Amino acid sequence: MAVRRNPASAEQASQPLAPPDAVRLDRWLWAARFFKTRGLAAQAVAGGKVQLNGARAKPAKLVRPGDALRVRVGPYDWMITVRAVTERRGSARDAQLLYDESGEGRAARERLAEQHKIAPAPTYRGKGRPTKKERRELQRLEDEEG
Repeated sequence: MAVRRNPASAEQASQPLAPPDAVRLDRWLWAARFFKTRGLAAQAVAGGKVQLNGARAKPAKLVRPGDALRVRVGPYDWMITVRAVTERRGSARDAQLLYDESGEGRAARERLAEQHKIAPAPTYRGKGRPTKKERRELQRLEDEEG
C-alpha cells in the first residue's frame, strides 16, 4: 500500500524553523541565563520570584517580545524588558541580546552590590566545636579544679 504525502508538508519540512513568537517563561529565563537549569527557573517562577507585566506568573506562561519582567536572583532584582524569545540556550553574549535592562534597575542592583562589598564579613562567634587553644584552656581549668 502506497503512502500519500501532502506536498505542502514536504515544503514546510525543507524550510528552516521560524523563531517562535512566544516561549514558556521558565524556558526563556533558562535561555537568557538567569538560572542554571530550567528546573531552577520553574521553581523561582512558582515561588513568586518572577513577575510578568507586574503580576505573578506560572512557569508555563508565554513570554513575548515587549513583556516586562522583574526577576529576583538572590538579593538582586533585575527589571528587564524582553527583546527576543528563543527556546535554545546559547552563549552568554547571545543571552544578553534577549533582553534590555532598565537604567534604574541596573543602578539599584549596582548600589546593592557595592554595599555587599563594603559590609564586613560575618565573624566566628565561638559556636560549634572548641578550637585547640580553647580545648587546652578547658583541660587546664578541669585539672586545677580536680
